[in-house]
Amino acid sequence: MDLKGFGGQILTGAGLTLLVAALSLVFGLMIGGLGAAAKLSKSKRLRAAAEAYTTLVRGVPELLILLLLYFGGTVLLTWIAGEYVEVDGFGAGLFALSILCGAYTTEVLRAAIAGVPKGQAEAARALGLDRVQMVRLVLLPQVWRLALPGLGNVWLVLLKDTSLISVVGLEELMRKSAIAAGATREPFTFYAVAAGVYLLFTTISVLGIAALERRARRGLARV
Repeated sequence: MDLKGFGGQILTGAGLTLLVAALSLVFGLMIGGLGAAAKLSKSKRLRAAAEAYTTLVRGVPELLILLLLYFGGTVLLTWIAGEYVEVDGFGAGLFALSILCGAYTTEVLRAAIAGVPKGQAEAARALGLDRVQMVRLVLLPQVWRLALPGLGNVWLVLLKDTSLISVVGLEELMRKSAIAAGATREPFTFYAVAAGVYLLFTTISVLGIAALERRARRGLARV
């Protein structure tokens, strides 16, 4: 891929796009797990805090959240350090996407956990399983199966939302494409290439998610 000398840059941007998306998914799953646990807890304060988090994040445009965290982080770090400190584009983008992913993952995991019949826990206790064994052997496999379609959608949206972090200067796929388009004055060519790369990523992701769903349902197929 040459593309008038920008082929290597496009590939580098594509790699950074995948890296940011993958890391954001990992952190988003951690946040989502905590958020789902809070929503299902007996504590009214935890439930209220989790509800406020998901409502706020899902109700505000992704780009606006990114800008608020980017500029708000700069203000906060400058106040702490006593001198001007600018938030790194990678850190701001990763943090913002993780927060976004966490909000949607919270709802997916909450619904999946609530979808497991309560009798499963009672049956596990009747078999003599302790709490850790019950979670690992009974709860998690079923939650994974129920949550996988929703998590797959979260991943696809997250993958495309990485394009938003180009506005804070991170040179991912969209930013690299914009630079190449400006330098060569051929915006259609490079934006079409970027669209093709995103489509390739999402197609591979859809096939991978479908394979995971088939594997997660393999025990049900024999029933």
